[in-house]
Amino acid sequence: MANEQSSGSPTNVVPHAKVRSLRDAIRKVRLGEAERADVVIELQETERTRLEMLADELTDVFREVPENDDQFSFQIVPGSTPRLWIDMTSHIAVGGDRRTYRFLKDTRLGRVVILETADLDDMADCVTEYIAERIIERERALEGDWLDKRMKAAIAGEQAAVASGRAASAWGPVLVAFLGGILAGMVALVAYAWFANPMG
Repeated sequence: MANEQSSGSPTNVVPHAKVRSLRDAIRKVRLGEAERADVVIELQETERTRLEMLADELTDVFREVPENDDQFSFQIVPGSTPRLWIDMTSHIAVGGDRRTYRFLKDTRLGRVVILETADLDDMADCVTEYIAERIIERERALEGDWLDKRMKAAIAGEQAAVASGRAASAWGPVLVAFLGGILAGMVALVAYAWFANPMG
C-alpha cells in the first residue's frame, strides 16, 4: 500500500503512451486529402489522355464534316469526369477501369449506351458511323423543310388563283346585268323618241 502511494499513480488509471494533438490530427487529415486529390487528378489526366487519343484518331473525320453543319462540337470538356462531346446529346467518357470507352447518348427516355469497348478502333468506327447518320438525318430534314415550303407555296398559289377566279366569276353576272341595263335603257329611249315624235 505504501509503495503504491509513494509511486503517485493510482492502479485504476491506464497511462497513455502519448498525448493527442488536434494540430497533428488536422495535419494528418490534410495529408490524406492531398494524397486523394493527387490520385483523382492523376485519374482525370489518364482519362483525358485516353480521350485525346480517340480525338486524334477521329481528326480526319472531324475535318470532313461540312462547315455549315453546326450540330457537332468535337471538344474535350474537363471536369470530375472528362468527356469528349460529339454533339449536344452524345459524348464519350472513360469507364471506371480507365481503359474502357463509353459512348453515351441522352434521349427523351434517358441516357443510353451506344457502345462500350476498350478497343480504340472500334470506338472510332462507331463514332464515325454515328456522325454519318446524323449528317444524313440533317440533310433529310433540310430536304423535307424545302419540300414543305415548296408545297405550301404551290398550295398558296392555287388558292390565290381560285380566289381571283371566284372574284372574276362574282363580277360576271354584275357586268352582264349592267350591260343589259344599258341596252334596255337605250331601247327605251329609242322607243320613247319614236312614239313621242311620230313622223306622220
